Amino acid sequence: MPWRETRDPYRIWVSEIMLQQTQVTTATPYYTRFLQSFPDVHALADAPLESVLAQWAGLGYYRRARCLHAAAQHVVREHGGVVPRDAAAFAALPGVGRYTMGAVLSISHGARLAVLDGNVGRVFARWSARPLQLKRPADAKQLWAMAESLLPPAGPQVGDWNQALMELGATVCTPRAPRCEECPVRAQCRAHALGTPEAFPPVAARRDSVAVRRAVVWIERAGRVLLAQREGALLAGLWEPPGVELGPGEDARTALKRHLRALGLRARLTDSGVRVKHTITYRTIVAERWDGTLVGAAPRRPALRFADPAAADLAVTALTAKLAKTRQKSSE
Repeated sequence: MPWRETRDPYRIWVSEIMLQQTQVTTATPYYTRFLQSFPDVHALADAPLESVLAQWAGLGYYRRARCLHAAAQHVVREHGGVVPRDAAAFAALPGVGRYTMGAVLSISHGARLAVLDGNVGRVFARWSARPLQLKRPADAKQLWAMAESLLPPAGPQVGDWNQALMELGATVCTPRAPRCEECPVRAQCRAHALGTPEAFPPVAARRDSVAVRRAVVWIERAGRVLLAQREGALLAGLWEPPGVELGPGEDARTALKRHLRALGLRARLTDSGVRVKHTITYRTIVAERWDGTLVGAAPRRPALRFADPAAADLAVTALTAKLAKTRQKSSE
């Protein structure tokens, strides 16, 4: 993993933000490309947010990228472009929580700070054979206390210890079928002694999936596609063909025309028959692609543009990329 080859707090910080909600194999190529574009905190702070989101496109959880960008600007403005090594100052940056603070500062500077993520929490729950769930505040308090009590003295070994704990949970003490025979602490593990490691921690109830029906309109002009900038907590700032979520039994054509009028657009619509399935967190989206022909000129608005959805400098949603593939296939 390339972030293990450096003590640069900026590069470690980028890796930790990317690895939140993302597997190592997925994050690694993004990490490499991101640092090629933004090799230091100054480059990230100076970049337009849209360029940062374009490099992040496909990783999901875009609030991470927006917070990282805002935090880089804060570092340049308030700390002279030097990532603060003081725990309180670093924790005050947008998007930096207790785990991120501990991981970055212990690995880069040897600060005596603990880490606790899902992997580490699982190791501790099994090691102690206690039904502790990280998402329960009272349990999290006990797990943090456990993590802090086991820390070595300040110095490089703290970062090594924290990384070893994370690795142990990610590669050996896995949620299912843990490889106990390879575990270096199996002799002290109470769950292993009980013969029930997979009983710890107890499995939290999963949130039920919510089915969402969406209609989008695909309007092309001179090889470019009309895109609108999304708003809202999940996908703010990303580009996608104009679209609307549909209520039960709602007519897609009527809803799309109404949405287009609100954008100052008029178009003739034809149902392409293409349906694209897409999942965001607990939402399972089935998007209907409607092909449109614009009537009149498109209004000049910052949140509307004709663009190539495959452009490297354009931050599009994953759904947009899927829709572009369906359009390419239908035109072949």
